[in-house]
Amino acid sequence: MGPEDVLTLGRTALEVTIMIIALLLIPALIVGLMVSMFQAATQINEATLSFIPKLFITFIVMLIGGPWILQVMTSYTRRLIESIPMTIG
Repeated sequence: MGPEDVLTLGRTALEVTIMIIALLLIPALIVGLMVSMFQAATQINEATLSFIPKLFITFIVMLIGGPWILQVMTSYTRRLIESIPMTIG
């Protein structure tokens, strides 16, 4: 196993992580931005106001995107396990 193999494994792991995290964080970021704009327009300065909508949208995205996340993680893990004999020998 050479340095390029290690870099490839690390790059693939980071790509999978970024795809999964982006699916969860981008909708929460958008909702947080919308709530912040609402707070600025109405001059409501409550820090906990944005927590519930972000929690709700994250839960909804996990329900809808959960099968895709599971498929991505399963295929990555399967590829990683199947490549063990080639990387060892």
